Amino acid sequence: MTQIIESFAEISGSYDAAFVDLWGCMHNGLHALPEAVRAMQMYRANGGLVVLVTNSPRPWDSVARQIHGLGVPDNAWDAIATSGDSARAAMYRGIVGEKIWFMGESPRDDDFFQPLKIIEKPADIQKVPLEEAEGIVCCGPFDPLADVAVNRPEFLYAKQKGLKLLCANPDIVVDRGDVREWCAGALAQLYTEMGGESLYFGKPHPPIYDLARRRLAALTNAPSDPRIIAIGDGIGTDILGAQQEDIDALFISGGLAAAETKTDRQPDPDALEGYLQSHQISTLYAMGHLR
Repeated sequence: MTQIIESFAEISGSYDAAFVDLWGCMHNGLHALPEAVRAMQMYRANGGLVVLVTNSPRPWDSVARQIHGLGVPDNAWDAIATSGDSARAAMYRGIVGEKIWFMGESPRDDDFFQPLKIIEKPADIQKVPLEEAEGIVCCGPFDPLADVAVNRPEFLYAKQKGLKLLCANPDIVVDRGDVREWCAGALAQLYTEMGGESLYFGKPHPPIYDLARRRLAALTNAPSDPRIIAIGDGIGTDILGAQQEDIDALFISGGLAAAETKTDRQPDPDALEGYLQSHQISTLYAMGHLR
């Protein structure tokens, strides 16, 4: 049975580090969530380490600038691991070829193509029309409010050519304030359903957890065998990923699943258990909002 807690401080002493989701936990796409910020500041003041683990398709330094602008201060976190960094490394190793058809919003997603110094001989990545492409790089839809089915004609053509789709953000949707938007994961899901091959590098898939652990280990005060808890509002990303990585999890029910879990300040216990059972996913802890 999932334990519903009132505050992170109730359990934080049992963990050396927290892998914390950003969108839906630390901010809502428009501004920082003050209680969540204070919770992480308090955790760090007591010796805890905070690695922000996000399915953002951006490099970590771009995410740092973004969240600073939203009001998440630098003293609320220690390191950032992004699906964008994992996916960029794969792209520059040539996993989908050098001539790629890019899906995303420009100029917002242009940082994805920053040079990557950790690759000794990076692929010569060139953005080309779909007809000339060797693969697809997807940071998100061209229009996050449009039904992803509008891309069916292009995906049918790409599938017939045998193109692989690199998904830089496995999230299906996010809520920007009160507006729900489609993410790259919805496009990758559609492409897979149509018979194409999609490659994932964010939560719940292993590459981003490997990156998060490496970012954690690089911190000067990180223990050699840290006790880690994952915190997030995505049942199929944050919580499933934690379950697959054998990491304890704290589910924030007031984000993407607020309606299904009947969350106001806290989730309805029966609705919460029904929601978890419907997804066949378990979590050790839950709370309405990170605080």
